[in-house]
Amino acid sequence: MYFKQKELHHFNKASGSNGEILKPHLLDVDTFSQEDFNLTFSIANKMKSIYTNGPKKSPLLRGKTITTLFYEPSTRTRISFESAAKMLSADVINLSVDGSSTKKGESFFDTMLTLQSSNIDLVIIRHNHSGAPYLAAKYLNKTLVINAGDGLHAHPTQALADMFTLAQHMKTLKGKKILIVGDVAHSRVARSNLIALCALGAKPIICGPPNLIPWDLFQNIHNSSSSPFKGIQINTNLDQAIVDVDVVMALRLQSERHAKGALPSLREYANLWQVTSSRLAKASPNVLLMHPGPMNIGVEISQEVAYSTNSVIQEQVSNSIAIRMAILLLMTDQSEALNV
Repeated sequence: MYFKQKELHHFNKASGSNGEILKPHLLDVDTFSQEDFNLTFSIANKMKSIYTNGPKKSPLLRGKTITTLFYEPSTRTRISFESAAKMLSADVINLSVDGSSTKKGESFFDTMLTLQSSNIDLVIIRHNHSGAPYLAAKYLNKTLVINAGDGLHAHPTQALADMFTLAQHMKTLKGKKILIVGDVAHSRVARSNLIALCALGAKPIICGPPNLIPWDLFQNIHNSSSSPFKGIQINTNLDQAIVDVDVVMALRLQSERHAKGALPSLREYANLWQVTSSRLAKASPNVLLMHPGPMNIGVEISQEVAYSTNSVIQEQVSNSIAIRMAILLLMTDQSEALNV
């Protein structure tokens, strides 16, 4: 099946002045269907063979120019996007915010227009403000936008990498118990993952300190029939929540995103919500351990668990390159060359 650009219904669209759809942008996974996930994973599998078995470079994006624009620090996301683009032979420009005209007072809007006027084909944006990539997508009609994480809102490509990793180990996620434990309230990764897990038929469980669980989830407001989060279970007791789960995803405690005093101490957090070997033993015998990184070893996850045989954390990093290669091909309408 060829995946034409007009069929990219799972990417959010920007509209022109008369309302016509101009370009597909990847802003979140909230409109992905099962077919969309499957197709993306199918292309990612082909891409994975490129950098694992060779040749390590494909000419599919030769002549395309891609810019990474990160307003927040990043290691894994930025490197994986740059690696993905270069493996597909695209020209990559890493724009440093500290070295840009942003420091001179240039607005985000004007930065976007400058990139488009410079004939950039695709811009990958990480921003500390929720909605920034949506603003860019609203006004850009030539340059494509990928959300690489916006505030507390979404991180769609990480969610796709996580779902792809699970797909490597499980035939289906339907009915699987997936535990997400930690600082859910400040995690854009958790939000996008929850949307994806619910769409794929999994049974997500959220665990963590009550004040680090989104209030609408904690108060069961999400259980309306129209909510994408319907069916999510909440359990603040990790020793109970972890029993017989198929996957444990530990989240980083994001101290930079919440005010001091949200927790009495890191010692208490580790005592109540750290994923340890004794707690992991209560899960399914073949439980998979995940973490979006970077890890705070000794806080949300113990060292022996992080590097155990159950851990697929490094696999998540590797798979993120394949997923981002697939996304770049889909968005630039080059996936048809793969005849998928």
